[in-house]
Amino acid sequence: MWSLPPLVANDAAGRSVAVIELHEEEERVSTSISVTPKIPTLRAVDHVAFTVPDLESAVQFFVDHFGAELAYRDGPFFDSESDGMTRRLNVAASARCSIAMLRLGKHLNLELFEYEVDGQAVTPPRNSDVGGAHLAFYVDDVDAAHAYLATIPGVTLQEGPNGVAADAPVAGQRWFYFSTPWGLQLELTTSVGTGFYEGLPGARMAPPSEEWR
Repeated sequence: MWSLPPLVANDAAGRSVAVIELHEEEERVSTSISVTPKIPTLRAVDHVAFTVPDLESAVQFFVDHFGAELAYRDGPFFDSESDGMTRRLNVAASARCSIAMLRLGKHLNLELFEYEVDGQAVTPPRNSDVGGAHLAFYVDDVDAAHAYLATIPGVTLQEGPNGVAADAPVAGQRWFYFSTPWGLQLELTTSVGTGFYEGLPGARMAPPSEEWR
């Protein structure tokens, strides 16, 4: 369990930032992990996917503001003869869906789904809800990125940019959350220290590419 008391401090440039300090209340779980996957022939992450209320506007949002490239569209998919949609996609048998696959940067494929189905939940989960999720992007100038996002109609900015504690595994990180006009949670983050968390546990993360594309 972690407690997250907000603090205020100044970063290296003298800016006032919110700081989150993590206090461990239970023993830390083991960090030793196997780097050899047990799934046969596994070698890459292929894509991440989100369900959106309107496929066209979601595609346009990522194209306009993130430089996404539309790889393809497909669908609609449905099965009027059986419960194939349930068996294959874990949705109602009557569901119909269309998809768009976007490429963002060098390594991320983002698949967007739009479903038509009775009884669909239309309120996105909060980050504290089971199934809550967010997608984070790395930027070099988090203040400039924050200022740009503030100009986009429908985007909701959470508090930030925030800092982290000086003894955090990612000391020097600055970050903030925001949500798209349809409620998808996203994050922008950066490392203001030397390299990518050089000399810290955070350096074991996969680093950002040197350029977007």
